[in-house]
Amino acid sequence: MDGYQGVLVCGELAEGKLAPITIELLGIGRKLADELGEKVSLLLMGNPIGHLGQEAIAYGADQVFVAEDPLLEVYNSDAYTYLMADLCRKINPSIVLFGHTDMGCDLAPRLNGRLGGGLTMDCLTLSIDPTTKRLISTRPVFGGNAHATLMSKSARPQMATLRQKIVAPAERNDSRKGEIIPVEGKIDPSIIKMKVVERLKEEVEGVKLEDAEVIVSGGRGIGSAQNFKMLRELADLLGGAIGATRPACDEGWVPASLQIGQSGKVVSPKLYIAVALSGAMSHISGCLGSKVIVGINKDPEANIFNVARYGIVADYKEVLPALISKLKERLSK
Repeated sequence: MDGYQGVLVCGELAEGKLAPITIELLGIGRKLADELGEKVSLLLMGNPIGHLGQEAIAYGADQVFVAEDPLLEVYNSDAYTYLMADLCRKINPSIVLFGHTDMGCDLAPRLNGRLGGGLTMDCLTLSIDPTTKRLISTRPVFGGNAHATLMSKSARPQMATLRQKIVAPAERNDSRKGEIIPVEGKIDPSIIKMKVVERLKEEVEGVKLEDAEVIVSGGRGIGSAQNFKMLRELADLLGGAIGATRPACDEGWVPASLQIGQSGKVVSPKLYIAVALSGAMSHISGCLGSKVIVGINKDPEANIFNVARYGIVADYKEVLPALISKLKERLSK
């Protein structure tokens, strides 16, 4: 596949800054590019965003393509797909990386439809095969019961979406040098077939679920909204957030925005404490990327113990008060 070279990262922004997933993608993109002996490029789309170019270079980009246009201020499938496809046709990247986010999950398949090539969604690891120099991706399958390792035979570009908080973010080095390249041309409004008519900002108490390094999650066994206060107290002491299974959300004990799983959010904290939840695979698939899972359930046969590093077979109403008391004691010293 002559003519394809380099790694292109699709950047995302959060409140006018580089989103954490962008810095993570630059980290893995830098690693892959170094193994190939090629460059890392980053595409930033928004308005205005030119001031972020040097920051992206400090995080590992060799080239930063900056597309500024009022039509890009809010994510739009049509505009973003058009711009990214146009850039890919011009620079022919061998690998294109996206975050496994709302934007990445929408944009990656659209771009793949325009360009062809191969696409692997929801990757846990990415590496380069030393012999073929092709991208190797690993992703969960069968609801998280197994992992599949995939490699494209010949298709280019090789595309992948990467789950958040799976890889270490790139280390900042302000001495790095690179190019900031404006993307020329304006977007023709006629290509945009949809528009955002309203944006509702999610109200979050404490740490945002997707950003939390510690999550305390509850299931149907919690029993009531009142009992979730105990989980909130533990999460606050650990500087974390609370999550829940679908049944707990369906019962109205916590907002649906806290649902973790196949039909909810995918999280990858350093510590995931699963309280009074059985461990259905639809839920496990949303937290399998956690560094450490601790299961608390009075049923010794609960599936959560099959994926937990540590398990406590007991009633959570006995375990959590003791744990909270011990944490308060430690934190007061």
